[in-house]
Amino acid sequence: MQHLFQKNQATAGQFLRYFMVLPVALTLLSLSSTALAQEVVTLAKDKVWTKAGQTELKLDIYKAASTQNKAPVLIIYHGGGWLVNTKSIMDSTAQYLAGHSRLLVVNADYRLLSADGNSTTMNQIVEDALGTVAWVKQHIAEYGGDPSRIAVTGDSAGGHLAAMVVLSSDKLSQQGFSKGPKGYKPSFIPAGKTAEQLDLTVQAAVISYGALDLSSPGFANFETAENGFWKWGNAEPRGIFGPGISRANNPEYYAALSPVSLIPDVKVRKLPAQFVHVGSKDQLTTPELASSYVGKLRAAGQQAELKIYPGYNHAYLDNGCNEFLGHCFDRDAPVVLNDMIAFLQRELAVKPH
Repeated sequence: MQHLFQKNQATAGQFLRYFMVLPVALTLLSLSSTALAQEVVTLAKDKVWTKAGQTELKLDIYKAASTQNKAPVLIIYHGGGWLVNTKSIMDSTAQYLAGHSRLLVVNADYRLLSADGNSTTMNQIVEDALGTVAWVKQHIAEYGGDPSRIAVTGDSAGGHLAAMVVLSSDKLSQQGFSKGPKGYKPSFIPAGKTAEQLDLTVQAAVISYGALDLSSPGFANFETAENGFWKWGNAEPRGIFGPGISRANNPEYYAALSPVSLIPDVKVRKLPAQFVHVGSKDQLTTPELASSYVGKLRAAGQQAELKIYPGYNHAYLDNGCNEFLGHCFDRDAPVVLNDMIAFLQRELAVKPH
């Protein structure tokens, strides 16, 4: 996340305009008016899928009216620096994807770092992302979805979570993250099972301008007041892994949640195909970082695609228009979403509309 946390007030002001998706900050907050290829049916709205800590986590499920049973599933994780936003910022993206494909789309919340009295840790957020996959595999057939064909996607912080699902589904542990080798206890586990008994592999992933390296120099000020996300999330700056853990003294924690550090050789473990995309003007999650991640995947023998969209900045899949970033969903997002659909249809063996 090069350039993300520079020590100056100008950058802090930029962050405010980048990510505060309140009505005053956006030119437009209504859902996209782009005509949908098919009528979108809402199968679930604000469905509580688990309680993690003291936080009830909710999701929405959409499909096109013509989508049949046993439809492939796409799970979406929203962005916002792990400190702001909810699934609602992805409403336009979720409904566009459902309306233009034969996918069942699950738009899911996770805990923010500010949750539970500003005590949530980054590994617990990853456990929420993994828990979403566990819930979908257990319950999505009730909504007409196919639990054997699941893809994940997310933008910015959500892109980080989508990548972590792909890279950490073999690191499940009832002991969780703090015991022994870094493992994850999903925040939803079906009754009668343990974390180790779950199969949370997915079949494809789309990483949208994702945060891919928590160990990078650009991330150095994330845990300080220099990072405006804490202020916007109404939380005091702190270590993202809890008291007593820092980048300087515990670098292994940050590497364990950095997708660029977790890529296995294909001979050890074959990952699902990943489509990584970013805007050419993105100074937060830069094209260089996306290219580096894809390069490492390919060097390890993994299947990965990269697309850099000329003239695009950050957060171009958010609802509405953002004057500062210079993008509008209706104008800019469809070309990207259509590329995502083409990738997902191929990888999930979906017939187009």
